Amino acid sequence: MDRNTIAGLLIVGVILIGFTIYNSNQAKQYQEERRIADSIARAEGRLLDPEIVTAAAATAEAQAAEQHFSAISQTADSIRRTRIGDMLVDAEGGEEEFHTFTNDVMELTFSTRGAHVYGVKLMDYSRYGYDTPLEMYVPGSSYFDMGFYLTGNNYHVSTREMNFQFAGVETIALPENRTAQRILFRLPVDTDAFIQYAYTILSDDYMVDFDVEFVGMQGLVSPQMPSLMLAWGNTVPQQEKGFENENNHSTVVFRAPGDDNVRNIGYSTGNRSDNITGSLQWIAQKQQFFTTVLVARNNFQNAVMGYETFDPHSGNLKKFHAEANVAFARTQTAYSFQYYFGPVRYSQLKQYDMRLERLVNMGWKIIRWVTTGLVIPIFNFLSIRIASMGLVILILTFIIKIIILPLTYKSYLSTAKMRLLKPQLEEINKQFPNREDAMKKQQATMALYKQTGVSPMGGCLPMLVQMPILMSLFFFFPTAIELRGQSFLWAEDLSTYDSVLNLPFSLPAYGSHVSLFTLLMAASLFLTTKLSQQSQMAGGPGAGMMKMMLYVMPAVLLLWFNNFASGLTYYYFLSNLMTIGQTYGMKFAVNDEKLHDQMKAYATRGKGGKKAAKPKSKWQQRLEEMQRHQREAIKEQQKKRR
Repeated sequence: MDRNTIAGLLIVGVILIGFTIYNSNQAKQYQEERRIADSIARAEGRLLDPEIVTAAAATAEAQAAEQHFSAISQTADSIRRTRIGDMLVDAEGGEEEFHTFTNDVMELTFSTRGAHVYGVKLMDYSRYGYDTPLEMYVPGSSYFDMGFYLTGNNYHVSTREMNFQFAGVETIALPENRTAQRILFRLPVDTDAFIQYAYTILSDDYMVDFDVEFVGMQGLVSPQMPSLMLAWGNTVPQQEKGFENENNHSTVVFRAPGDDNVRNIGYSTGNRSDNITGSLQWIAQKQQFFTTVLVARNNFQNAVMGYETFDPHSGNLKKFHAEANVAFARTQTAYSFQYYFGPVRYSQLKQYDMRLERLVNMGWKIIRWVTTGLVIPIFNFLSIRIASMGLVILILTFIIKIIILPLTYKSYLSTAKMRLLKPQLEEINKQFPNREDAMKKQQATMALYKQTGVSPMGGCLPMLVQMPILMSLFFFFPTAIELRGQSFLWAEDLSTYDSVLNLPFSLPAYGSHVSLFTLLMAASLFLTTKLSQQSQMAGGPGAGMMKMMLYVMPAVLLLWFNNFASGLTYYYFLSNLMTIGQTYGMKFAVNDEKLHDQMKAYATRGKGGKKAAKPKSKWQQRLEEMQRHQREAIKEQQKKRR
C-alpha cells in the first residue's frame, strides 16, 4: 500500500467520525426539544400519558380482533347453513338433556346429544364392594355415532355431535299383561325431514330394540353413499374382586350370520385391535359376568374393533371400541338394531336364538356338549332347590363321581392287574437284558398281557373318557354367574378367590393373598397322587413321571389357582377327597389274591380250558402283523451280514 492511499483512507476516516459526532449532537438536541414540547403539551392537556396510550391501543386492538373473529364466525356459520341447512347447524348447539327410564331389571338414561344410551344400571346386581345397582355404563363413559353424507356437497354428518329433540314416549300393550315403552328422539334435517331413533324397552327384559328411521330423507342423503358408518364404545369399570381374573375373561366377541361358533379378538393385559372382513350379526363387549351386545338385523359389513386395558388400580377394566358399516339404500327408510345390557347367563342368552349363549366360555365342542347336556341341567336342578351354592357344588361333585365311577373302577382294576404282573415282567427283563433283544422282550411282554387278559392301556383309556367331564367343570365354575356373590364358609364370593391372609407384598405368579381352598386343593392333590403312586408297580413304566407329578403338580397348581374362583378350587378339593375315598373303598372291595387267581384262570382257559380264549382284537392283529414284519426284516439283515 503506497503513501497516497494511506493518506486518503485517513482523510475519509476523519470525515466519517466527524459526521457521526455531528449527527449525535443533533439527535440529542432534537430529543431535548421534543421533551420540552411534550411537557408543555401535557401541561396544556393536549398529550396523553404513554401508559394511557398503551391501554387504549390494546383495547382498540381487542375490539378490532373481536369484530374480526365475529365476522369470520358469521361467515363460517353462513357457509355451514348454506351447505347443511339451518336445522342441522342449530342441532349442533342447544342444551344437552337427559331422560331416564326403568323396567323390572334395569335403568337406562339417554342423552339428547347423539340420542345415545348414556347410563345403564342393572337393578339385580351390584359392583363388588358396593350396595348400589351395578353400572354397566357409567354416565359419560359411552358413545354411539352414526355417520352419513348429504347430497350435493357430500357433507359428512356425525350424529354424535348433534343434539336430538326428545319426541316423547309411547306405551305398547303386549300379550300376557306385558308392556313396552317406545322412546323417541328426532334430529330435524329439513322441513318435514328428520332422523328418528326409537328405543323399545320391554317391562322385564335386558334386550332393547333400537330402530333408526329416515323420514323424508330420500332426496337429502347422498346417492353415492354405500353404507352407514357406525361407531360405538364404552369404558367399563372393574366389577369383580379380582382384576386379573375378570380381565382374563374380558374381550370383544363377535359372530358371523349362520355361524355356529363365535370368535374373539383375544385376551390380553394390554391393548388389542383387529380388522374383521365380511358380515357380522352381532358384536359384544364382554366382561366376566356382564356384557353389552349390539345386534344388526341386516348385519354389519366389515368392522374394526379393539380395547385398551387400564392399570389394575385405576378402578376401570377396559376401554372398548368398535366401528362397522351397515349397507345403505336410499329406498330403505328403516334400519333395525338391538342392544343387550345384562348378565352373561346361559339360560338368559339362549332364549334370543342368536348364539349369544356362546358368550359363556365352555371350552371346545365335545366339552361344551358335556357342559350343556350334563353339568348345567344338574346344576340348575340343584340350585333351584338348594339355597347354599356350597352344598350345590358338593352334591354336584358327588353326582359326577357316581357317574364316572364305572370308569374309575375299571381303571383301578387295570392298575391292580399291572401291579400283580410285576414279578413276571421282572423275569422277562432278566431273561432279555441286552438291547438287541428288545424285540423278543416286547413279544414276551405282549404274550404275557394276552395270556392274563391284561391291557396295558386299560388304566389310561377310562381316564381319557372322563376327561371331557372334568374339563367341562373347569370351564363352567369360573363363568357361572349363579356363584357371583354367593358365600360359603370363609369364602365371601364363590365366583372369585377366597383370601384368609393378605400379604404385605406380592409374589410373582402367586399374588398378595393366600387362598385356603387352593391350599386344600394342592394338599389333597398331593395325597391323591401319593395314593395312586402306591397303587402303581414301583419302578414300572410311568413310575418316574408319577414321582415327578407327586411334587410338581401340586406346587404348580398352588401358584396357578391362587387367583381363580374359589368355587372351582373348592370343587377340586372335594373331588380329590372323594377320589381318596373311592380308592380306599376299591382297595377294600378288590382282593389281590382273588384277582390274581382270575388272571391265572384266564390264562388256563386260553390254553384249552373249558372256555376258549377271547378272539384277537384288530389292534392286537395289527400289532402282531407289525412284529412279524420286523422279525422278517431282522432275518434279512442277518442273512446279508453272513
